[in-house]
Amino acid sequence: MFHMVSLEPVDYLVIGHITVDLTSAGPVIGGTAAYAALTATAMGLRVGIVTVRGSEIPLTGLNGIPVIAGESEASTTFENIYTASGRIQYIRSRASKIDFATVPDVWRRAKIIHLAPMDQEMDAVLPTDFRPSLVGLTPQGWFRTWDDKGRVGLSSWDGMDSALTQAGAVVFSIEDVMHDENLIEHMAHLCQVMVVTEGEAGARLFWHGDSRRFRPPVVKEVDPTGAGDVFATAFFVRLLNTRDPWEATRFANCMAAISVKNFGLAGVPTEEDARKCLMEILD
Repeated sequence: MFHMVSLEPVDYLVIGHITVDLTSAGPVIGGTAAYAALTATAMGLRVGIVTVRGSEIPLTGLNGIPVIAGESEASTTFENIYTASGRIQYIRSRASKIDFATVPDVWRRAKIIHLAPMDQEMDAVLPTDFRPSLVGLTPQGWFRTWDDKGRVGLSSWDGMDSALTQAGAVVFSIEDVMHDENLIEHMAHLCQVMVVTEGEAGARLFWHGDSRRFRPPVVKEVDPTGAGDVFATAFFVRLLNTRDPWEATRFANCMAAISVKNFGLAGVPTEEDARKCLMEILD
């Protein structure tokens, strides 16, 4: 069963599990789909989400963004533990898989389609009747595996090479690939445009056989959750608007830095934040 909404065309479609994140303050909405949708909305785009989820928590934090949500017994649920040596992550439950057939025709022509897997819940290549101007991948969920206790580790990604060659842009964190530089180099040769985010160290952009590091603004970090999702969305939008990956990376760095200054979805940049970032990079 699917919860349907009144459908209008969208500019930015994000597909992926909206998750439940277990925090010290209790369960909250999480997942790339949630962070990406709010970021794209702040940048002035019409946004839609396609997901599958349980009913543990309401979607009130999404500010009325239209959601097509398949029902599942439980939502995909994560617990993140941050240590001095990096993040330890556990997956506590999984929602059902997402079928691209549930995406309405009017949304298949979105300017940007962002495939945002959390737990291998969808295919990595869109059907041929999807016609976006840009396909953006944040492939963290295709790299995830987990043991019988739910601790997340690195998995091989079947079909990775074909998915990367068909994508317009790919963004992931160095933790998503467990700091595997050989894998990063292999992926960079396949991608049209690729960014590896590295937290406080910034981001590395790979384009046309070249790579360049971009340092982020220095801010007081409160919660890093979702910063990579904000970065990826800001990057995809600015890349489509300018066709300039260098500028898109600078803008995305600025947006991601803003996002770590508050907890959870409350850290997603506002419209005013997006305008200030744009002014800073164009100054």
